[in-house]
Amino acid sequence: MRLSHKIPVTPWRAASPWAFRPRMALPLLLGLSLFGLGEGLLVQSQWGATPWTVFAQGVSKHANWSLGWSTAVISLVVLVAWFPLRERPGFGTIANLIVIAYVLDLVSTNLAVPHAYWLKSLYVVGAVLVIGVGSALYLTTGLGPGPRDGLMTSLHRRLGVSVVYVRLTLEVLVLLVGWLMGGTVGVGTAFFAATIGFSIGASLRVTDSLVSWFSS
Repeated sequence: MRLSHKIPVTPWRAASPWAFRPRMALPLLLGLSLFGLGEGLLVQSQWGATPWTVFAQGVSKHANWSLGWSTAVISLVVLVAWFPLRERPGFGTIANLIVIAYVLDLVSTNLAVPHAYWLKSLYVVGAVLVIGVGSALYLTTGLGPGPRDGLMTSLHRRLGVSVVYVRLTLEVLVLLVGWLMGGTVGVGTAFFAATIGFSIGASLRVTDSLVSWFSS
């Protein structure tokens, strides 16, 4: 499948980050819920997690908080760091902070940890697929970046450093700190890092095709 390298224009795309309309509710909430589900699947595989969730696992162990609550607090701290960098949140930014943490908490506390290798593999692959779809839906709403993405883009603008290097530095730092604090790093972490870009690109392509088909 050809990958999309841009975010398609959709009927539910907002005119501005705070211009929320009822038609945006389904793609926004579904996208963020799928993202939280994917994060939870990866955690429950016990084969690693995304870098920021590894960090949240470390915080959770030391603060005695749930994983979802740790994720929400980290997102809030990151959001506060936006202000001196002059980054502005949107409606989707706040929804991102709340919904992903809530769904991650639900999945990580209620979904059984598999013992069979094939089922662990299914969790990991499923995580990448649903996070790709969730990201595509969320991105096409145009309701503002997530807390971590906003930090990345604002540092990119303020420091004049490539967004690639800024993102890589942030991901490596939080992964290392999270691992040192007791977070789980494994083959699932590596698989996610290697494939998530392709999953998002393919999901954006499918979204664009579906919008074009229904509009024709």
